[in-house]
Amino acid sequence: MRYWHFWLNSFILSSQYNPPRFVELLMLMLAIAMLGIATIMPDRPYMVLGLSLVVGASISILVREAIAPSPQTKITQLTALILLFISLYGFADLLQTL
Repeated sequence: MRYWHFWLNSFILSSQYNPPRFVELLMLMLAIAMLGIATIMPDRPYMVLGLSLVVGASISILVREAIAPSPQTKITQLTALILLFISLYGFADLLQTL
């Protein structure tokens, strides 16, 4: 029970300390879940939702880093750009299969 209490307190503290980063993390975790479901059940709504969440989180990360740079700005921006390009490629692939 202590283990869960520790994680709940960490979860609450991280959401209060840096809300934009918390929302981005939540969006990326949901995207991973949706893309995982899309690989098991090849339905387009799961793929579209997962890719949309990745695009939203990537753009949010890029805007946040432009406004308030962190110590690892270049790595964060590079990762966000790679995620954005991969998700846009996934959307282009979905449009070709229509």
